[in-house]
Amino acid sequence: MENYPQLVPLMILIPSVGAFVNFFWGGRLGEKWASRIGIAAAALTFVVALFLLAYLTGSHNEAVVINPPLFDGWIRLGDTTVNIPWQMRVDTLSVTMMLFVSFVGTLIHIYAAGYMHGDERFARFFAYLNMFLAFMYVLVAGNNFLMMFVGWEGVGLCSFLLIGFWFDKKKGVGWRNSTAARKAMIANRIGDFGMLMAIFLMFWTFGTLDYYRPGEIANVPLVEELAHKAEAKAEAAAPAASEAHGGAETAAGEAHGAEAAGDHGPAVPVFTNNDHIPTAQLGVFGQAERMLAEGHTVSFGPFALDIQAVIVIITLFLLLGATGKSAQIPLFVWLPDAMAGPTPVSALIHAATMVTAGVYMMVRSNVLFANADLTSFIVTAIGASTAIVAGFIAVGQWDIKRVLAYSTISQLGFMVAAVGVGAFGAAIFHMVTHAFFKALLFLGSGSVIHGVEHGHHHVQHGHGDHHHDDDFDPQDMRNMGGLRRKMPITYWTYVIGTLALAGIIPFAGFWSKDEILADSWLAGLWGRTGLAQIGGFVALGVLLLAAGFTAFYMWRQVEMVFHGKPRTEAAAHASESGPSMTIPLIVLGVFSVLIGFVNVPAGFLGLSNLLGKGELVHFLEYTLVNVHPYVPEGGVFNPLIAFTALALGLGGIFAARAVYGRNRAVTRTGRDPLAVRPDTGAVWELAHARLYWDEIYMRLFINPFNRLADFLADVLDWRFLHDYLHNDVLVRGFNTVAEALGRPVDLGAIDGVVNGIGRVTRWAGSQLRGVQTGYVRMYAVTLLIGVVFVIVLLLLPLLQAGS
Repeated sequence: MENYPQLVPLMILIPSVGAFVNFFWGGRLGEKWASRIGIAAAALTFVVALFLLAYLTGSHNEAVVINPPLFDGWIRLGDTTVNIPWQMRVDTLSVTMMLFVSFVGTLIHIYAAGYMHGDERFARFFAYLNMFLAFMYVLVAGNNFLMMFVGWEGVGLCSFLLIGFWFDKKKGVGWRNSTAARKAMIANRIGDFGMLMAIFLMFWTFGTLDYYRPGEIANVPLVEELAHKAEAKAEAAAPAASEAHGGAETAAGEAHGAEAAGDHGPAVPVFTNNDHIPTAQLGVFGQAERMLAEGHTVSFGPFALDIQAVIVIITLFLLLGATGKSAQIPLFVWLPDAMAGPTPVSALIHAATMVTAGVYMMVRSNVLFANADLTSFIVTAIGASTAIVAGFIAVGQWDIKRVLAYSTISQLGFMVAAVGVGAFGAAIFHMVTHAFFKALLFLGSGSVIHGVEHGHHHVQHGHGDHHHDDDFDPQDMRNMGGLRRKMPITYWTYVIGTLALAGIIPFAGFWSKDEILADSWLAGLWGRTGLAQIGGFVALGVLLLAAGFTAFYMWRQVEMVFHGKPRTEAAAHASESGPSMTIPLIVLGVFSVLIGFVNVPAGFLGLSNLLGKGELVHFLEYTLVNVHPYVPEGGVFNPLIAFTALALGLGGIFAARAVYGRNRAVTRTGRDPLAVRPDTGAVWELAHARLYWDEIYMRLFINPFNRLADFLADVLDWRFLHDYLHNDVLVRGFNTVAEALGRPVDLGAIDGVVNGIGRVTRWAGSQLRGVQTGYVRMYAVTLLIGVVFVIVLLLLPLLQAGS
């Protein structure tokens, strides 16, 4: 079992191989084998994740760092100047992420095999899905921030490819899809600027990007407590052990103190803290804790900052990255448009992979956020604001997937607010439960769309092509209704997902939402600073209101889609989806009921005695130093808060039933019942317009940017640089100078000299040519005269001297 962590590179390798095969050979293999390869790759990663979980449970949840083969020294400059290894970390947080990502991802792959049947790029779609999983595993399994950033950018790339997958649809739909993909890419690039700045600052401050170095203890207080308990058990068991072994052995001689008495409790580690490790050899989080304790100052050349201020700046940049990836205010606008991709993409992005990355990053960086009170308050404010704003906007949407998209944004707001109040364990708990019931809802919406589309095609085929309606929208809830009897499996699983999302007991969302609300209350009571206390109370109040909105808009959707009478022929002729789509719905429905019981709080109807107290949070304690500084072991059940949230959830459902039930989901004019009422019409229209968020961005940022881009491209680049500077200044100037130098200088002076020499030579040659007569006697006389001339020249000095 101790070798199980060596399997972690397979988490990346297996889906990468699946993507590679489908990229190059999937088209020739056909749909059956392309889907089998993609599904098998996803399922095998879940198997590997189970092996990693087995290792952790068998080794007292002790983290281990793995150096994959062939990757020794990933980025290395000099001996020690820059050394960023490609290392993978197996700890309770990374394995938790791998488990639900691989399990939900596998179900989405199975669902996609039926949903994407007949698509001309079927194999490419599965290649993209496998690649998405591979990059997500890089993100969660890496042991440093740069590896996280590789996965961070990889899931961004895959989201771009998958959101715009249907880029070639006709009548402008493909163009809108590609625009949505670009919007997601651009919004995330803004957040990525924050991530890069945080990474640069961390490397400057700590000289490393590793979370923890191999051998470093993440949660020192927990390990010290466990070691103390183990030693106490060993001392208590020593007499019994001595009698059992005839005095030959003692508890001190056992490898594990507590195990001497047969107790398979925590082992006594060699070291219970990191004091023996020099500061420079610690990871980012260990160095941060030590620097904070010592009051360290960080030099930036001409100025220096206290380590506390540096951590605040780093966490603010990290928050900017999270607002992009996890779709928080102000960068959440890309996520609703991401519905342009096929429904399995929506489920994968919204439930398990990309949007959870920002929350995971902040939870992984809990040491930094827990020591940045200002940032934590801003995180709380952003998360709570996003939860209520997105929940309000969802009330006014007609598109079935767009409602779920704003629901995802709202639930991510819950998780981010939990991080802000320091409830890091609750944030991960809600992330896990949300992955199951939100995947269920998205896949259920895809089943509904699939059934309505088939009903629409049936109507077309039955009445002839002249009744063809190109403007029919199978995602518009106004075109649905009465699907409860047509699609019973989809209906009941959808109701389960709705009740889980609304936080109704005993469904999963009740437990995870209640923990966030209870922890917010405790943060308000016992926060270490005034900002923390204010943030706790703000989160509690706003999130309770957001929970009521959640129940209302989700039951509104159930009434519009499933209850009442069919409002179109397409809905009247809809049919249930096939087994490849309904089986994943059933499995997710079961887990949407059961998964919440992995973290039952202490004191709730005796369930903690059967299932354990806060088991998930306790599991995460081995990785997260600050699971929650205010919550006692095993969590706490607050009946007042729990039943208040439950009452708001039930109240929202009953209110939606009162407004939209009994065939009143849509008025005869195709409007929402709230839109036609004088007291709610203006508010509903505001929600329907999405608070004009896109229009505001269009006016404040996009239009000025486009005008600036047009000016730079047309006026500066084309007219000035090309037409004037290039054509008028450079080309004409060059031609003028060339003309000036060509005629007077080149043709006149230089060519004149050369030609003149040639003419003189030619003249001299013509003059000398006359002496060439061709008579030998003339040449003899000339030779004689030359000889006489030479002799005279030789004798001339002697004749002058003799005189």
